[in-house]
Amino acid sequence: MTAAILFGSFFGLLIIGVPIGIALGVASLIVIFTLPFLNPEFLVQGLVYGLNSFPLLAVILFTLAGNIMSRGGIANRLIRLAEVFLGRSTGGLGIVAIVACMVVASISGTGSATVAAIGLAMIPAMVRKGYDRAFSGALVAAAGGIGVIIPPSVVMIVYAVTAQVSVTDMFLAGLLPGLLIGIALMIYTYIQSRRYGYKGSDAHFSTAEIIVILRQAILPLMMPVIILGGIYSGLFTPTESAAVGVVYGLVLSVIIYREIKPKELYGIMLESALLVGAVLVIIGASTAFGRILTIERVPTEIATWVLSITDSKILILLAILVLLLIVGTFMETLAAIVILTPLLLPIVVSLGMSPVHFGIIMIVNLAIGFVTPPLGANLFMAAQVGQVAIEKLSRAVIGFIVAMIIAMLFITFVPWFSLAIPELRIR
Repeated sequence: MTAAILFGSFFGLLIIGVPIGIALGVASLIVIFTLPFLNPEFLVQGLVYGLNSFPLLAVILFTLAGNIMSRGGIANRLIRLAEVFLGRSTGGLGIVAIVACMVVASISGTGSATVAAIGLAMIPAMVRKGYDRAFSGALVAAAGGIGVIIPPSVVMIVYAVTAQVSVTDMFLAGLLPGLLIGIALMIYTYIQSRRYGYKGSDAHFSTAEIIVILRQAILPLMMPVIILGGIYSGLFTPTESAAVGVVYGLVLSVIIYREIKPKELYGIMLESALLVGAVLVIIGASTAFGRILTIERVPTEIATWVLSITDSKILILLAILVLLLIVGTFMETLAAIVILTPLLLPIVVSLGMSPVHFGIIMIVNLAIGFVTPPLGANLFMAAQVGQVAIEKLSRAVIGFIVAMIIAMLFITFVPWFSLAIPELRIR
């Protein structure tokens, strides 16, 4: 009964347009008033406890680092480098956009920041070369989803905190899956480019120009090397690496490139704070929500019920994949993680699955939700920066979604692909 009230009030509030973070808190409060052994202080304690986490500082700092990167000319230099080596092939500009998204993803940690940084430069360039505008926007929107899979990833940090696993292990586990999805998108882009005659760039670069572009890209390329190398070598924690990323981004953008003026920093920080504020409200409110579920033993009962229906690991995983794909179409990714992780993790652990592997599966599934209406955060961002109707984008993105689902199935049913690198660290 408690679970019905909790989820019923939560979804009811969402339907009438209440923001997710507020809906989580109000739904928790409604249930608290129905249980004699709880009081409103339980909600406040959950808010404080949920945010009192050192790894969550990385969410704030990576968001700021991504914002600085997109404003400070770092992304444009990386795009230029990719164009030199990949731009002249069939579908070259599209492939350049995907590679650029993958590189930027290793700095920004978010999907929407990646779409904004790459879309502003690459969508107009592809359109000028004869690419369909909707196809160009859909390509960048899909590739932007890699931002939450390739480390560092804000979403991975939230999952690690929720599931109580190592952030570093999650980052390591995301490397190969992120590369696989990028390759899948490139293959689809190449096939479509052959079909519709999308050519590469006509630009010819002299040896001197290539040397200049390489020199300009060295410092931006060092940013992911410093961030990820520092984490994997044990030199600093993921949270400390986020702070290093912010400082490095500021040095490049303000002092060396001078594309961000000091007076603009306040606006950038304010924008980042507003973005993170909404995320932290969701995380804090979801803690009380999750604690109520735990008290009422809802995760345990669901796991017992699912396992009583079938003991087939394949069928259970397929059912979970379908659930996550559906949830990703209408629920914000971070909210889905903090709500569904306590419910689904006991089920997969009972099947012998690693929590780290399940985290990658969950994040990849929900990343597909970035490009599926009606939520489709990346679609809306691509529609805005690419000036294309959301309806056209929704049709053009279908092929990219299929490519991502194929990659996701491989990631799900081949565990070593995600766990190989983390296990090397353990050894």
